[in-house]
Amino acid sequence: MPYRVLVVGMGKRGMHHAAAFHANPRFQLVGVCDIDPVRAEAAAARFGVKEAGTDAAEMARRLRPDVFCFCTLPDLRLPMIRAGIAGGARLIAFEKPIALTSAEAMEIRRELETSGVKAVVSHQHRYGAHYRKVREIIASGALGRIHTVYGTATGWLLHMASHLIDYMRWYNDEAEALWVMAQAAGRGKLADNHPSPDYLAGVIHFANGVRGWIECGAGAPDVPEVDYWWRKARIGAQGTDGFAEVLTGGGWRAVTRNGAESGPGSMNYDLDMPPYINDMADWLDDESKPHPCRFESAYKGHEILMALCRSAALGGQVALPLSEGADEIALLRERLPDRPVLFSMPANAEQYR
Repeated sequence: MPYRVLVVGMGKRGMHHAAAFHANPRFQLVGVCDIDPVRAEAAAARFGVKEAGTDAAEMARRLRPDVFCFCTLPDLRLPMIRAGIAGGARLIAFEKPIALTSAEAMEIRRELETSGVKAVVSHQHRYGAHYRKVREIIASGALGRIHTVYGTATGWLLHMASHLIDYMRWYNDEAEALWVMAQAAGRGKLADNHPSPDYLAGVIHFANGVRGWIECGAGAPDVPEVDYWWRKARIGAQGTDGFAEVLTGGGWRAVTRNGAESGPGSMNYDLDMPPYINDMADWLDDESKPHPCRFESAYKGHEILMALCRSAALGGQVALPLSEGADEIALLRERLPDRPVLFSMPANAEQYR
């Protein structure tokens, strides 16, 4: 029997999820939900779903889906997790970031562990052919000993850093982070629905000795090979014998002991979503096949992100794993100087007015 799915939030990302579940015969889309009833009804008509509504918790209790998927704004993470658990879901799939604070993330982790419900976080770029090619080059040993991983994006922190950190950890064999240190500037995006400093730059020290570098926001460097501003992201690794990196909107490139090479690739939901969704069914079928984007991995990335924010707010190094939760966004609002951010390129000035 196919796994029954309820999708909550029928905006752009919710529609991507609903379409991918609907197209996969291992799933049955049994309901769609949105606070806008017109949008919910339109989605139900598109996918031929009988159940459409505006109350996610009520629909979960009534429909008892195997998979509860929500694609809402980040201030609704914990209530949606609780709705999925209360509705009897076996797996909860949701968008990044996993929470707005470390305190909320710790509570989400506790409730998932207590209930035994699986969870998957939408770091689906891992399925992009260009991302996988860079991972393949790193794993082959062609770069020699890896000493540095890095990620940059011009988009603001809570939109982009979750992705950057997840793929940096992937390129570094999921090594544990021991401490971070960061600086931040600019208060404009702290009022956004993905509240963030306008610019953050930081260092991550991993247990295997690899150093991570991250820049996100108004001061992050341009990726001139990529035209679309939201896809000006670069993630890669450097070793003793070369480097390999992926550009979210511009393929991949590498210089190794074998010479220089490059290839195509760009962010593409039509290509990335189907295998991301299919791996959920594999994990539900077989405990020995955990999802590459499972919550446990995303949580470690979120700890790094929140530790960077703590360091930027409070100064100094922050040890990992975090022992106590905090509201890092509130700390930034309290401590971040009220001075204009400086830009790395004119296009950033347009986004961070």
